[in-house]
Amino acid sequence: MTQLARKLGLFDYFALGCGTIIGVGWLVVMDDWLKRGGPLGAILGFAVGGAALLPVGYVYGRLVMAFPDAAGEVAYTAEVFPEKASFATGWMVLLPYLSACPWCAVAIGRIAAYIFPALDSHEVYRIGSHPIFLPPLVLGLLLTGLITTVNYRGVRLSATFQSVAMAGFLLLFLVFSFIGITHGAVRNFTPPFSGPPVLSVLLVLQIVPYFMTGFESIGKASEESRVDFLPRDYLLATLLSILVAAFFYDSVIAVVAFAQPWTELVRERFATAVALQHAVGGHTIVDIVLLAALVSLLKVFNGAFVASTRLLFALSKRGLVSPHLGRIHSVNQTPAVAVVVIGAVTAGAVFLGDTILIPATEVGSLGSAFGWMMACAAYFILNSTSRRVAYPMIVQTSTGPSTERIVAAVGIAVGGIMILMKFITVLPGHFTAYEYLAFSVWLIAGASIHRNPISVRSQNQPRP
Repeated sequence: MTQLARKLGLFDYFALGCGTIIGVGWLVVMDDWLKRGGPLGAILGFAVGGAALLPVGYVYGRLVMAFPDAAGEVAYTAEVFPEKASFATGWMVLLPYLSACPWCAVAIGRIAAYIFPALDSHEVYRIGSHPIFLPPLVLGLLLTGLITTVNYRGVRLSATFQSVAMAGFLLLFLVFSFIGITHGAVRNFTPPFSGPPVLSVLLVLQIVPYFMTGFESIGKASEESRVDFLPRDYLLATLLSILVAAFFYDSVIAVVAFAQPWTELVRERFATAVALQHAVGGHTIVDIVLLAALVSLLKVFNGAFVASTRLLFALSKRGLVSPHLGRIHSVNQTPAVAVVVIGAVTAGAVFLGDTILIPATEVGSLGSAFGWMMACAAYFILNSTSRRVAYPMIVQTSTGPSTERIVAAVGIAVGGIMILMKFITVLPGHFTAYEYLAFSVWLIAGASIHRNPISVRSQNQPRP
């Protein structure tokens, strides 16, 4: 069997894209969001970040239509850039997806320990000031095993799992949001910013790339669309994923800040649950929030797992990493070896515990922004006069190549600015020594496994 199973439709892609974006950050690190920007600063940060990503999402949708390839950014950049640049892009894009997997596995332990405090017992070791307790560690490993098994068995099972989880999560979100806005007061929003307004928004905007990463996963699964799937629906699913995710983040921040004075929440472990519990005066709302978080955690873990395994599989198929990673299961039609490898790496990273949460957010944001910038740069070049004839799917738009290049240029600027924000030391929120260390380790790992390619041209011909 040489091809992946083709069984995905429009809602499957939307559930994959949006479901991978919306994780459990809105529960686990809401205190960090409010501390960075205050309620209005956080809302504006995600609103501005979401709006800025619409041109990027448009470019991705167009590129997936032209190149339905699991390699994603690697396929797009390989058309116009040298091989090393395309591999570097793929390796950077793999980082946020791969880091999201252990992030979710660790988060389930934190949520479970909040529900059952007795789970934070039997300390087995420490990493710095962070104790690692046995029960949350076991839960994280069990969840990793579950997600690995689901993805090993077949993409249809994984897609059904993702779609059901996405629908259930949105329903639970509507329930606890309705309850939350019927209790609380506008005065709880004061002060609206954690500091100077522009600075507050900027601090939140820096971490938006990590929490908005996920719409690109649609392209990673594009080789598994149904035979009757309409290529334009890739674009529709991508834009819907960004809009719904940005609306969700702004809504949940507003609900939390409305429920309780936000200055009291920055010291809470699970600010979202605490705010709603205090506002409603009962524990039922907490149960709903935590259930929503658990469902959300499962879908984002599954979505990130799908994207990372497909990207690793595609890198192997192009000869950029070991050919063994490109093997497809003869019965399940899944990239079985890549699935097992990502599962093993995730399980190993779970042993790092809470220490990975914030560094993964910061470094993962850089990887996402780099991928966005390079994909938009490829689209910009592909729309040049000299290349339009060779890529008819790229230029068959109602706006024309000039307008397409303007949109791509905006996407390049968005990605470039978000990258610079991590390295310019005069800006708050830039990389610390820990982030530089994690980033350096990732670059060294990429250089060590990189192979001379068999071919870096698109493995799939553009669809008519």
